[in-house]
Amino acid sequence: MNAPTTRRLTVAQALVEFLAHQYTERDGRRHRLVSACWGIFGHGNVAGIGQALLESGDALPYLQGRNEQAMVHAAVGYARQCDRLSAQAVTTSIGPGATNLVTGAALATVNRLPVLLLPGDVFATRSADPVLQQLEVPSAGDVSVNDALRPVSRYFDRVTRPEALIPAALQAVRVLADPVDTGAVTLALPQDVQAEAYDWPEEFFADRVWRVARPAPDAGALAEAVHAIRGARRPLLIAGGGVHHSEAEEALRAFADATGIPVASTQAGKGSLRHDHPADVGGIGHTGTATADALAREADLVIGVGTRYTDFTTASSTLFAAPGVRFVNLNIAAFDAHKLGAASLVADARAGLEALTGALSGHRVAAAYEAGYRAAKEEWERRVDAAYGAADDSVRPSQTQVLGALDGIVDDTDVIINAAGSLPGDLHKLWRARSRRQYHLEYGYSCMGYEIPAAIGVRLAAPDRPVWALVGDGTYLMNPTEIVTAVQEGVNITVVIVQNHGYASIGGLSEATGGERFGTAYRFRAGDGTYTGAPLPVDLAANAASLGMDVLRAATVGELRAALVKARGANRPTCVYVETETADTVPGAPDAQAWWDVPVAETATRPAAVAAREAYDRHAAGRRRHL
Repeated sequence: MNAPTTRRLTVAQALVEFLAHQYTERDGRRHRLVSACWGIFGHGNVAGIGQALLESGDALPYLQGRNEQAMVHAAVGYARQCDRLSAQAVTTSIGPGATNLVTGAALATVNRLPVLLLPGDVFATRSADPVLQQLEVPSAGDVSVNDALRPVSRYFDRVTRPEALIPAALQAVRVLADPVDTGAVTLALPQDVQAEAYDWPEEFFADRVWRVARPAPDAGALAEAVHAIRGARRPLLIAGGGVHHSEAEEALRAFADATGIPVASTQAGKGSLRHDHPADVGGIGHTGTATADALAREADLVIGVGTRYTDFTTASSTLFAAPGVRFVNLNIAAFDAHKLGAASLVADARAGLEALTGALSGHRVAAAYEAGYRAAKEEWERRVDAAYGAADDSVRPSQTQVLGALDGIVDDTDVIINAAGSLPGDLHKLWRARSRRQYHLEYGYSCMGYEIPAAIGVRLAAPDRPVWALVGDGTYLMNPTEIVTAVQEGVNITVVIVQNHGYASIGGLSEATGGERFGTAYRFRAGDGTYTGAPLPVDLAANAASLGMDVLRAATVGELRAALVKARGANRPTCVYVETETADTVPGAPDAQAWWDVPVAETATRPAAVAAREAYDRHAAGRRRHL
């Protein structure tokens, strides 16, 4: 009998070779599971993973980042654009390089998006103890800073011996490819083990295909859901991010066309129907439309498809107010399908919607109900027009007019990226999504600094689509450095910097909760500790230019439109900088259509906080548990 064939490689070389042969497959289409590896090198990965990537060449392409958290954001943007069927890896040194991954890992896991994290770790052999940047824990010798990644990872392992890589790597890619379990996956790699050689079985490096199935709903659960839908007079469907991940948009459109049931969307689900589809009633929840939220308050049945039901969606458990309201949840994850005491359909979103449409043959909501929400939708569109419009082109634009100018030049191919500040609320209410992956809002973790690196990841996944990173001044100051990466790699993104001299979203929240906008403006501090009205002499446009971008400044609505058109046609990374008008006399987005629970001080001396607590108590009285 011939001895098994082996290949002698280091642990790092073996891991890179293994990753280059992993694939996902859904609906007969195959994708590279891990298409590239981002990295910043230091001791802990330069002579291990770094050397292995150098040798691998195009087998696992290398991408250079400037900030470890931002590299994770770029990988997450890439994975989302690829419908979670393809992902990227991120390698870092030990110490701060590793801990900088934590925020990005939490974002990936919260949003159920795959990313493979490969942080260096301290010596497994303890030959150098403590090594530079090592955290010593007197009560636990096996703890390193990488353990901070455990609670934010869907799978975590520390590879302390070469042969342990085989089961660890297989488990890691299993989780990456699983639509139920996916999120951040961490393989902590001690720096001495990375460089250690081992005789690996050749079959470890064979092509391996991880099939992403489309499980159908249980027949009994389907019958229960169909019975509930047929008996409902005012049903409402909520489309979440799972609709996009499953590529279920056409199945949702067919369901809406057949039944006439209106479709509202979460931040992650917006664009599941085109904005001009008659059944699309826009965003739902605290940042939703008046149309969707009014329907939600009166709905006797809510059908959740691929949604996690976050507090923004449910208006902190105050939105679904009808006394007898019930829920049917279609979700591939049982954890989410059972929320709100729902009748659960644990299935793939596309397969479940197709099954529901078939089983509901001939069923349609009452004509009066359909006519009512369509009329309300038309009324909301007039409010959008008012928020987008400007009196003339010579005025300084408001934030909503910035969105209106952008709305006027994009087509189905453009991708709009945002994550934090006041923009997500305006976008969820107002943006007219034209295609399934146009609207890219990271609102599960709402992480400032996500937009620019995510835009790079999206453009890498979709090189033929115009990609826009919309950032406020606050989020820009958090993490602008990946502009250098875009310039270096020739990744053609457009960054729109909206300058309003402070934290607009938190400023408004502070005012509403009795905080009087404390600590939310970018202003000079006077000698008595108060802030003056003069803005800081900070030039973010000049900063973007110094990092290598072409910069277009726009002072008026007319100049903004021209700048956006020019940026869209540019062939290199470009920034459009606009300072917005914040005066109360300028039309903005409609106020919040539903509540959001942010606790207010129960005792206070300042009148603003006392009044805010009284308002809080009134809203909180409407909370309910759906069981």
